[in-house]
Amino acid sequence: MKKRLVLFTGILLILTMIVTGCFSPTVKAGDENAGSTKKKILRANNGSEPGSLDPALAQGTHESWVLENVFEGLMTFDENGKLVEGMAESYEVSEDGTTYIFILRNGITWTNGDPITAEDFEYSWKRALAPETAGNYASILYYIRGAKSYNAGEGSADDVLVTALDKKTLEVTLETPIAYFLELTAFYTYFPVNKNVAEKNPNWAKDPATYVSNGPFKLVEWKHNDKIVLEKNKNYYNARKIKLDGIDLDILEDQNTAWQKYRGGEYDLLVDVPASVINQLKQESNPELEIGLQIGTYYYNINPNVQPFNNPKVRKGLSIAIDRKTIVEQVTQGGQIPAVGIIPPGMEDENGDDFRKSVGDLIKYDTEEAKKLFDEGLAEEGMTIEKFNDSNFVILYNTAESQKKIAQAIQEMWRELFGIKIGLENVDFQTKLNREQSGDYQVSRSGWMVDFMDPVAFLDLWCSDSAFNDAKYNNPKYDELIKEAKSTNDQNVRMAAMKEAEIILMEAMPIIPIYFYTQPYTVKSNVSGIFKVPVRCPIITYADITE
Repeated sequence: MKKRLVLFTGILLILTMIVTGCFSPTVKAGDENAGSTKKKILRANNGSEPGSLDPALAQGTHESWVLENVFEGLMTFDENGKLVEGMAESYEVSEDGTTYIFILRNGITWTNGDPITAEDFEYSWKRALAPETAGNYASILYYIRGAKSYNAGEGSADDVLVTALDKKTLEVTLETPIAYFLELTAFYTYFPVNKNVAEKNPNWAKDPATYVSNGPFKLVEWKHNDKIVLEKNKNYYNARKIKLDGIDLDILEDQNTAWQKYRGGEYDLLVDVPASVINQLKQESNPELEIGLQIGTYYYNINPNVQPFNNPKVRKGLSIAIDRKTIVEQVTQGGQIPAVGIIPPGMEDENGDDFRKSVGDLIKYDTEEAKKLFDEGLAEEGMTIEKFNDSNFVILYNTAESQKKIAQAIQEMWRELFGIKIGLENVDFQTKLNREQSGDYQVSRSGWMVDFMDPVAFLDLWCSDSAFNDAKYNNPKYDELIKEAKSTNDQNVRMAAMKEAEIILMEAMPIIPIYFYTQPYTVKSNVSGIFKVPVRCPIITYADITE
């Protein structure tokens, strides 16, 4: 009897070993106890709570980084950073460059299994333009004929010339030929949403349980102000090229805490690296540091409705009092370039030359002239230094160590030269955006990274009717020049208009450019496939993780 028990126990032990051996635990990348079926989960930090993950309502990088992984437009960027067909299998352009015919791929579906149709695109673009949607980025669709009038409440949806000819065919007619229209269709405002879902549930984008998308990943968890979890969309037409099983994004605003998490192995990638850390990594020639290309400008908004900031001499005096070289070398330390205008290097003019070099330097560092202009402007407003200091003015910035250090540096430069006291106020990123749009600020930190490679992507911001014109700049001549640049495909006419417009803008100085961006980020050595295109945050869609 004893022998039989021992034999039975031995067989049971062997069976247990076989069964457990077939089911190794699933673990995240970086776990030393990973089994052979280890899931590849890229871990990173999103930096700020999204205001909305609805493509029609999104307005910043804290939303776009997620949207670019859960949605896809007619065009997209491939694993080599090349603009290629996305939801569209092919397209044709009319001889005059104003009409596009897009043919959708066969078999593409939403994450809930519904087929993706041309009607979804027509509905989505018109929905983003609808006045009741109140999308801040609706203006990026104005290139479509009838779009601007509809968004302004002066036309109807039927006037917007985007039409589903059948389930697979979308026709789009533009106001004028636009060389960069294909690139625009890869931008998040142009992403489609599921018509049936959006019509039945206006709050579909607020809950992962009802969230429906069409990209390489799908949203499975969103703990507000805490975490966003994405999972590979196995029904995505290009799923074979997606190596990751998922993406985990913390929502953490404190840069130093995020860096400690990266350093401790909790993150595989960190985009918003503290300035002091960047400098240290550069000195060490650390292979994990990448300085990505980025076409963007960091600037300060100046509220023209608050005295004395309504005076252009005051604004210009504040601008040329800033030692931008010191800021990029001693404060940001990420390879940024001191701003000499609003348009950064990297964009071509009509001759294929750099637009920035063609226009020349429109900002100089001149403390003597700055003091003269500031004092004159203050006197014109009937204000003294004492009255200025009693007004409790502040620089508004979003909570981040790097933003604080820049604000402190500028605060001290202004104090030392002008004798003025201006405080600092930090809030979360979405609150900052809301306050800028409502005009509840005196000076605020801002920045813009372009959506396509043309100077108008910057200059359009300060047209009087732009939703992103937080400085409330209003100049009919400026508006006319930008309108001219957008209404012709003649590069000589376009560029001449934009060069004149930038000069006018920098003379009025409703915004104060500080520096031209770079995009420093860190990536662990076992992570590959992450890359930068100048008009996007690091693209993580095609990342891979090895043991």
